[in-house]
Amino acid sequence: MHTMTNRTTLALDGTTTSRLRRLAFLWQVSQTEVVRRSLEQAEKQAEFPKPDPVAMLRRLHETGGGLDRDQAEAYLAEVYEDRKHWRGT
Repeated sequence: MHTMTNRTTLALDGTTTSRLRRLAFLWQVSQTEVVRRSLEQAEKQAEFPKPDPVAMLRRLHETGGGLDRDQAEAYLAEVYEDRKHWRGT
C-alpha cells in the first residue's frame, strides 16, 4: 500500500470522471490507485528520447549560442589564473 505524501486536486470533465469511477469499480481499487496505475502504464509506453550531445552542440553553434573565440580565450585565461592562485603557485 502506498503512503500518501502529496495531495493533488484535479478538475475532470464528466466523461473522464465516469471512466475513472468505472475503472475503480472494475479493478476494485480506489480512484487514486487507478490514476497511479494509469500513469505508470503511460510512462512505460512513452518514448523518452535520449539527448544526442553532438546534435545539441550543432544546434548551439547554428543558433549562434555560446562564446566567440575571443570570449572563450579570455575565459580560459581567467580560469588558468584562478587555478594558479588556488594552487598557491
